[in-house]
Amino acid sequence: MGDLLIRNISDALKRDIAAAADRTGRSLSDEAKELLRRGLIAKSDIKPLDEQPAYDVLRAAFGADEGLGDDFSAVLDEIEAERKRDFGRPAMEFE
Repeated sequence: MGDLLIRNISDALKRDIAAAADRTGRSLSDEAKELLRRGLIAKSDIKPLDEQPAYDVLRAAFGADEGLGDDFSAVLDEIEAERKRDFGRPAMEFE
């Protein structure tokens, strides 16, 4: 994992990040990383993984943009077949 050094941060900005870190219970460094991550997501309109459809997450995991479409299709076919098998199962009973 790499390091990143950011120079010439105003005292006010550092205090704001430190205050946010205190509120969330994170270290100053971890809070800064989270703020950077959120800023990149907001700027690029990328949704966090927990807000993305499973299809998009799987597609990204298999690098569909790199020409792995056949592997991706095979995995989706397996998922769809398993999903269809689940329809025949009796519902679980909870007490």
